[in-house]
Amino acid sequence: MEFRKDFLSGLKKGSSIALGYLPIAITFGLIANSKGVPNQISILMSLLVFAGASQFIAINLLSLSTAYWQIVVTTFIVNLRHLLMTASIAQKIKNKVPKKWLPLLAFGITDETFSLISLSPKTSLSTAFILGVNIIAYTAWITGTAIGVYIGSSLPKIIQASMGIALYAMFIGLLLPSLKESRQVLIISALAIAISSLLYWGTSSLATISQGWQIIITTVLASTIGALIFTEEVSSNE
Repeated sequence: MEFRKDFLSGLKKGSSIALGYLPIAITFGLIANSKGVPNQISILMSLLVFAGASQFIAINLLSLSTAYWQIVVTTFIVNLRHLLMTASIAQKIKNKVPKKWLPLLAFGITDETFSLISLSPKTSLSTAFILGVNIIAYTAWITGTAIGVYIGSSLPKIIQASMGIALYAMFIGLLLPSLKESRQVLIISALAIAISSLLYWGTSSLATISQGWQIIITTVLASTIGALIFTEEVSSNE
């Protein structure tokens, strides 16, 4: 009964991510279709990769006839941040997770599910809760991809163009409640924005850093600074 309750809670919490994923996945399907990628390959990519940024990058590289090994290396670099995210969540799960569940839980962690899970009360972070969040997000991503590759091109142009901002709106929606309640989250978010802006608009040498490495550097620096600043407060809360 407890597993079912936590699982349904995860589905409910993850529904906001699912709503945000649909337009982004539809956009991915549209772009993949326009690049000449077979529909079944696009859907299979969402089924097996389930990483939006990497999928968009892979589609662009495929259209440029990039070598497969270069696509693999680029995807690996872009997704290195997932090592940090899954390590962080693993420390917060209230019950010990059976080893058979670990690959499944890790596979479902994305930027958005990590944000939702890591900002949830520690008492709710059970295996079932995380599984519920992951499954509804995963289902929405695959569904959106299928819609994009098969019927997305029939959507009005203005709707197709507006889908690009859905992901940013979803991130803001996930973050704002925590910014109001937690000074730590507010400061760390501001640090991340500052570091990311410096890397993006900084000197010419910084601008040459790839997007994947920019994300990794921003995550590591903001997390490290936050851990050093709020060590005592976090310990007392636990």
